Amino acid sequence: MTMTNGTPGVHPRFVAALTELGLDELAGRVRHFPEATRTAAEAAAAVGCELSQICKSLIFAADGVPVLVLMDGASRVDVERVREELGAEQVTRAKADVVRDTTGYAIGGVPPFGHRTRTRVLADRSLLEHDMVWAAAGTPHTVFPMAPKELAERAGAVLVDVRERAS
Repeated sequence: MTMTNGTPGVHPRFVAALTELGLDELAGRVRHFPEATRTAAEAAAAVGCELSQICKSLIFAADGVPVLVLMDGASRVDVERVREELGAEQVTRAKADVVRDTTGYAIGGVPPFGHRTRTRVLADRSLLEHDMVWAAAGTPHTVFPMAPKELAERAGAVLVDVRERAS
């Protein structure tokens, strides 16, 4: 896999979000891959990191209202735990059109911040097990590294335990 530095192919909304958050230096750390990094496994293979070092940005609907859940790439979200955390009646995975309408990005490229609309954000504590995680940078071909605590803060996330427990 080839990797290029700089901002070629980086989503303009994401670049604008970095500027707005005072994170301009991160634009130079975005990595672009010719092959898609749409899944956590693809991203981990491309970056050369552990699967759990990938930060997935997943949109759910809590009683019909979009909510962003940041989860490590090796884990699955327990929707019942999300429901309890939010005090919602029902939580489901959001459909692709809802993801795009809410975030401005396609599934596989949703970053943890810089979305079209502001949503509630939950970040699973499992992300904090690493010094650095990699998250989508607005396209299925781009990722960027960031300390997970700062990533959660910049995303406006509440730290929670919402990953599926091993059975």
